[in-house]
Amino acid sequence: MRTNRIRTIAVAATALAAALSLTACGGEDKAMGTKPAGAVDTATPAATGTDSTGGTTQPDAPEAGTPETQTVPAEGKHAGGNGKKPETAPNEKAAPSIPACTPKNSTVKVSSVSRPINHLLLTVTNTGSTTCHAYYAPFLRFDDAQAVYPVLDDSKPQAVVTLSPGQEAYAGISLLGEPGQNEPVKSDNLGVIMVDKNNESKGESTLKLPAETYTDSLGFVTYWQSDVENALMF
Repeated sequence: MRTNRIRTIAVAATALAAALSLTACGGEDKAMGTKPAGAVDTATPAATGTDSTGGTTQPDAPEAGTPETQTVPAEGKHAGGNGKKPETAPNEKAAPSIPACTPKNSTVKVSSVSRPINHLLLTVTNTGSTTCHAYYAPFLRFDDAQAVYPVLDDSKPQAVVTLSPGQEAYAGISLLGEPGQNEPVKSDNLGVIMVDKNNESKGESTLKLPAETYTDSLGFVTYWQSDVENALMF
């Protein structure tokens, strides 16, 4: 009986040792990161994960300066996903540029003045239906002169003169220098050349001068002015 009892205890001890050995192997597999054969992977997806406290962790935010990957919407769809193209604002039309006053949209005339002496007044009138700019000074030619009349730089206004339909601009013409300095020459006709913003000719008008108009090489014409007083002050 005693022998049988010892044998029974030995068998039980052997079975216990085998069970402990199996348990230890399973723990080692878990510690080493290996899975027992036939085990099912129940790991939490990496996108959420868990931290050391058991709480759920969020995916790491992209580092500063790293562009996030974006999905380009398919043609005919926008980010809202409703299948419609985004509405686009209508293109704004650029404001039309203001043309120069030329013989096509304006008229010029020349007239005598009582003061100052030896001066004429040149007037340009916008006869068109839109605004125009009276650029720089008119280029003048008396009769068949080869050179244009001198322009007085000191008469340059602060801004280009703008004429609405029907409005006028003015330029003063000094005919003679100091008496006795040059021999005056009688002139009958005046050619008036209008220019654009690049100071290039845009056409010429020929005017009849007042009777007994004399000029010399010391005269000048002013820039276009917005009023008569400024045109005749030089």
